[in-house]
Amino acid sequence: MKKIELEIVALSHSITQTHSYAVVLGEINGLRRLPIVIGGFEAQAIAVALERMNPSRPLTHDLMKNFMLAFNVELHEIVINDLQEGIFYSKLVCSSANDTVEIDSRTSDALALAVRFGCPVYTYDTILEQAGVLMEDDTKKSLTETTTITTEPGGNENLKAMSIDELNKLLADVLEHEDYIKAIAIRDEIKSRGKK
Repeated sequence: MKKIELEIVALSHSITQTHSYAVVLGEINGLRRLPIVIGGFEAQAIAVALERMNPSRPLTHDLMKNFMLAFNVELHEIVINDLQEGIFYSKLVCSSANDTVEIDSRTSDALALAVRFGCPVYTYDTILEQAGVLMEDDTKKSLTETTTITTEPGGNENLKAMSIDELNKLLADVLEHEDYIKAIAIRDEIKSRGKK
């Protein structure tokens, strides 16, 4: 089966499930999108890596990357290889000096590692046919220009009402509590005011 390369085009709070997030993968040079519901911890791990933030202590996926590098294990690619009863299954394709192995993984963990290693993410046409969404051509352009990371619905409106000092204090607080997804939204609001 031919593999189709995907990229992360959006990461946002899930509308369908409370306390969950959705990562949206987009077909490279295509119009199909693959939305996958993930947990808050995994969303935070992906967001931290996408935004190149440096937490004070390594997150679990950073530890995993460090462990793999320490033992000369290279991550070549992620393959979302199955979909059963709404659950996506993935594998990590890794190699060492002696062997290449495929390791079963939750898709959210695989994506968090893919972002850290900068390796490609693939799936098969059958999975995109089952769970993918076809985007209009002009919607595709706006989605692929930047990766979108948002917090709770309505959360950004509250940030717009705050002063710069209040935003800076809130940013320090959420960073102290290691809530990196909220930190990204606050940082983006501070940056947008700097452009005005």
